[in-house]
Amino acid sequence: MKQFLLASDFDQTLSFNDSGLVLSEMLGISGFAEKTAGLSDIHLVQQGAELAYLLLHDPEYRRVRREDLIEVGKRVRLKQNLGLLSRLLDAIDGHHFAFYVISAAPEEVIRSALEGIVPESHIFGTRFRYAAGTGEIESIVRVPAGYGKVAVLEELRRNLAVSYDRVVYVGDGSSDVHVMLHVNRLDGLTIAVSENRYLTPIARRTILSDDGLSVLIPILEEIAGWDSGRIRALFAAHGFVLQDWDKVRTDSLTIRTLAAAPKAVA
Repeated sequence: MKQFLLASDFDQTLSFNDSGLVLSEMLGISGFAEKTAGLSDIHLVQQGAELAYLLLHDPEYRRVRREDLIEVGKRVRLKQNLGLLSRLLDAIDGHHFAFYVISAAPEEVIRSALEGIVPESHIFGTRFRYAAGTGEIESIVRVPAGYGKVAVLEELRRNLAVSYDRVVYVGDGSSDVHVMLHVNRLDGLTIAVSENRYLTPIARRTILSDDGLSVLIPILEEIAGWDSGRIRALFAAHGFVLQDWDKVRTDSLTIRTLAAAPKAVA
């Protein structure tokens, strides 16, 4: 059995919504997108860590407690069939994938959302320290955002004794750029699940679907060496049909007229 490490982001990779947006709507706080965009523009925090910063420093978010984050996890809309994905990864034609989640989303949110799907010990999110008396967020212990994801991934890889070329990372946004570059450099497999303009040119494969099982396709093709017929048969065995499987490579470019060349001076 060949051992692999499969690490995935959470927000908009395994789910449809940003957990910060779900939290803001639940508490009736407006302007979340504008606040995170402002933090991103001034590069005050690592991309992906904006919610952690707001929870610690923004007056409107200071009232958030652990139980609020757990409730958010229950409200997050997950992609379909994540439970089946986790089970299928246990044994694919002599390959075993240890499935971990590495995300800047609060750890309580991810654990609540993925309860019964991914073990808590396999979830690495933003971890807070809470005040004993009030339950207020006191400080941040860890934020797996930007290069922080690389650090967590490397710790897991060493603990699992997995070689570099047996690492798979799945992500959706700009906060995944660092870790994807790291995995690519070491000959692992990177999979983008969005059309993010910074991510898709980096990821070795991009797959777009509302179903969590979709990430199996590049894994089965690139690692297990399966052809499309065998992949379709696997999905059919579990009651699914790959109805719209379009393999498309898209070049996106802008063409402009050259500025007029300066006249030569006599």
